[in-house]
Amino acid sequence: MTVAVNNAPGVASRLVNGILAIKPLANLAKHQARQMMIKRAERIGVPWRNEVKTLQARDWTQDFAQVENPQIIYPDYYLTSFHGYDEGDLSWQAAFELEVAARTVHAGIWQDAGAQGDAKLRQSFHDILKVKLPQPPKSILDVGCSVGLSTFALQEIYPQANVTGLDLSPYFLAVAKYRSQQSQANINWVHASAEATGLPDGTFDLVSLFLICHELPQSATRDIFAEVRRLLRPGGHISIMDMNPQSEAYRKMPPYILTLLKSTEPYLDQYFTLDIGQALVEAGFQTPTITPNSPRHRTIIAQVRG
Repeated sequence: MTVAVNNAPGVASRLVNGILAIKPLANLAKHQARQMMIKRAERIGVPWRNEVKTLQARDWTQDFAQVENPQIIYPDYYLTSFHGYDEGDLSWQAAFELEVAARTVHAGIWQDAGAQGDAKLRQSFHDILKVKLPQPPKSILDVGCSVGLSTFALQEIYPQANVTGLDLSPYFLAVAKYRSQQSQANINWVHASAEATGLPDGTFDLVSLFLICHELPQSATRDIFAEVRRLLRPGGHISIMDMNPQSEAYRKMPPYILTLLKSTEPYLDQYFTLDIGQALVEAGFQTPTITPNSPRHRTIIAQVRG
């Protein structure tokens, strides 16, 4: 089932976009958003600074060399500021802070969940996935795997599956590889573009995108859906867990919070105005199921058509 969307940003969104177009104001918004995150993390018991220091103290030279594909050509949309980092995802700071940031951001999804909110969010996604898939997948691709949090969760849910994590950031993948070595997880890490993975046709039963689509312009999302369709075997599924634009939480979000959010998410308007169900159908999938899995998120699952 798809939901009709209004493709024009509202008055509040246009005002926020105008503010963020002024660079000093945009930089101030990013700084404020970051400081709020760190203070909130340590208030709820996530040791942000200590965990980052531990990762910073390690020599990452070998890990980076093992995962980096030097032939990568980064798409223009990726070479921008994300999440308050001027270098976006192409930085050690972003990689070192991703896990503590996820635990902090997701702490407020459910009342009193605290630092366990991130684990609860992932579980809510997998609870739906297990019900919707007719049988456990044998081969899984986690697109936009970042430092591997979503990838490790998929391997835990489907321990018999061959699991691959793919990301555009070699910094994220270096941390993911290190974490997999720590836990002795057998995961294949691939440094590639999600629009052109270089992986063979019909390789996977399930391709998962966890909190990825809201970080993409609509053109990239459509290209990735087409690539996922190529990668899936007959009867295979795509699963998407992401922000739910129709949720009451976002409809009632105060303008100043929206400003801080947009300062770290440059493609949010494009995501919120994309009819994601129609985009999947156009890419060669059956009409997807769309199921809210948190007060702010939705799980979208579609099977290959034909």
